[in-house]
Amino acid sequence: MDSATRVARKMATLAGMGFQRVESPPVATETVPVRGNRQKVTCSQPSMGTLVSVTAVHESSGLVQDAAALAFQEMDRVVNLLNRYDPASALSYLNREGSIEGPPPELTTVMWEARCFQDASEGAFDPTVQPLVDLFRSRSPSETEILQALALVDGGKVEMSPRVIRFSDPGMGVTLDGIAKGYVVDRMATVLADQGLKDFLIDAGGDIRSMGFREDGQEWRVGVQDPEKGGDLPDVIGLTDGAVATSGSYEIYFDRERTHHHIVSARTGLSPQMSQSVSVVAPTTLAADALATSVFVMEPERGVAFIDSFSQCACLIVDQHGRQLRSKGWRSATDFPTPKAGMT
Repeated sequence: MDSATRVARKMATLAGMGFQRVESPPVATETVPVRGNRQKVTCSQPSMGTLVSVTAVHESSGLVQDAAALAFQEMDRVVNLLNRYDPASALSYLNREGSIEGPPPELTTVMWEARCFQDASEGAFDPTVQPLVDLFRSRSPSETEILQALALVDGGKVEMSPRVIRFSDPGMGVTLDGIAKGYVVDRMATVLADQGLKDFLIDAGGDIRSMGFREDGQEWRVGVQDPEKGGDLPDVIGLTDGAVATSGSYEIYFDRERTHHHIVSARTGLSPQMSQSVSVVAPTTLAADALATSVFVMEPERGVAFIDSFSQCACLIVDQHGRQLRSKGWRSATDFPTPKAGMT
């Protein structure tokens, strides 16, 4: 096991599904010469409970490293605003005080996006499930305790404007774990593109954003994680100028019986058991992240129909029995081979 993998596993163990406040230089940089006098450069840094990697193809390895450094700086900046485990973050302040005046625009943006996905999913996605998640993290609750926490869950009771974000009821709280990592990755992609990179892939522990092509001119290849950890990938997809994210019940459990995990239904107050994993392809990582969480809460067949209603999205669901369900737009990497892009 290499050092980068050991760091990633250690970070995941410490952070669970939450963010970690990290302000350190990249832990690994690899440069490989490829065709056309170009370099394939990979830079990595631990954050958000995983190892975040930027891989880019360009003539100048120095430009890639400088761009990656700026992207990691942006990652740290946004994480420090949206990390609900950091008492100094804007999100923690909101949860602690019940309101925040003059919220940072990043928090307002993600909260508005969360509201949009809550409405689109008819409540399957709801960021106000934090009281339930915190309850399951602390102990095995009684039915009465679950109902009491469930009474605090209602995304419609969050007042939002550029001037203030406020909870209507005391005791409410927000977790952006199902959307914020995607937003962070999208911010990183914007930085890389602004620095002149046209061919890159960002991997933040399963939240993946790509642009352009890999070193051989083909689409970036992305493997869908096996919920059973058996080593066989459910599928491999080709990705260019898009994103994919996976939500699964296999990462974090709060009880020995493995009935309570980090994804909680705002309707029932319990962790959905109908699927093992949901992978969603979308134009942005934020959308892929939020849609994967939404579909995981739904019945698998309804989730497929929900994703089919979005023209630029697709999904692969592995249900509780190991059955695979694919939306109409889901394409494996071998379905439609992509002609090689012109190399400059």
